[in-house]
Amino acid sequence: MAEAAGPPAHDRTGSADRQTERTVLRPHAEQQFADELALLAASDDRPRPPGWRLSPWAVTTYLLGGELPGGGVVTPKYVGPRRLMEVAVATLATDRALLLLGVPGTAKTWVSEHLAAAVCGDSTLLVQGTAGTSEEAVRYGWNYARLLAEGPSERALVPSPLMRAMREGMVARIEELTRMPSDVQDTLITILSEKTLPVPELNTEVQARRGFTVIATANDRDRGVNELSSALRRRFNTVVLPLPAGTDEEVDIVSRRVEQIGRSLELPEVPAGLAEIRRVVTVFRELRSGMTADGRTRLKSPSGTLSTAEAISVITNGLALAAHFGDGVLRAADVAGGIVGAVVQDPVSDRVVWQEYLETVVRERDEWRDFYRACREVS
Repeated sequence: MAEAAGPPAHDRTGSADRQTERTVLRPHAEQQFADELALLAASDDRPRPPGWRLSPWAVTTYLLGGELPGGGVVTPKYVGPRRLMEVAVATLATDRALLLLGVPGTAKTWVSEHLAAAVCGDSTLLVQGTAGTSEEAVRYGWNYARLLAEGPSERALVPSPLMRAMREGMVARIEELTRMPSDVQDTLITILSEKTLPVPELNTEVQARRGFTVIATANDRDRGVNELSSALRRRFNTVVLPLPAGTDEEVDIVSRRVEQIGRSLELPEVPAGLAEIRRVVTVFRELRSGMTADGRTRLKSPSGTLSTAEAISVITNGLALAAHFGDGVLRAADVAGGIVGAVVQDPVSDRVVWQEYLETVVRERDEWRDFYRACREVS
């Protein structure tokens, strides 16, 4: 008896992608937003740089969101000045590398991932910078079993993500560039200037294909850790990502990210907690700026960054508490513990700052009495 034919190949691929999105805790950008990328590609009739899957206009639309001429809506991935994203995308269309610089929590990694997903369809060619990052992680390594058995050979060589990106004409990402040792950083100079990676052991080199570029991120609070040499810095165009300009903008960012994270964790809907999101964002912004929102009271700032990313973490943790130990509605008691933990990084100096803020600002706001009581309980 003949075996029944299975679904078409494209249906099987689509099913696999949907299954991945359901089972993986955090899908890559190109998996999570595959439908939007396909929609943009289908409606994108503008010139595309060599090796790009989308035009610069479509990449920017993917990042900032908008309605497409032929119908369809693209959700925003980044909320902020449009010109910054246009400069970043234009840089990638040249022969310059892109450095995204900013304080922690300004979406540098997030923007880097989505740029790579939109430009080349693969955001996974990543080198994570740490104090222990070796030169091999940037250039190439060796399979030592093959090396001992065969000597230096193409089969024994283990390409780095950067080498793979050069060979395939794709985007390589480097996270926390300034945390890498200076001598490792400087291995990038030849790659970025000559678009060539020498392999002296094989008496050969890898020349980058068209479409190759590098997106690096760096935390500007890490100045002095391993500062970039002037030679390396010249190889980058730098785009500084700012903190959200206003409370409404930051509330919007936190709400969107919490909603995305909450869906994967099956947590309560965000609208039920919008009031608490606004309150957490207000606390973070006031302590960050050293001034209350009305400009009447000066405040001491804690040692931590109190970034937008930390606000997202506080709200997500609060939603988990509400879902598993409450009635599913986000309340002051659910966010109090997380917000105290985020503010009080130094148990001595930060605790003084927090107590002063609690007694001089929070206590005086009638509509924040529940938040005051909850914070007093956990403090």
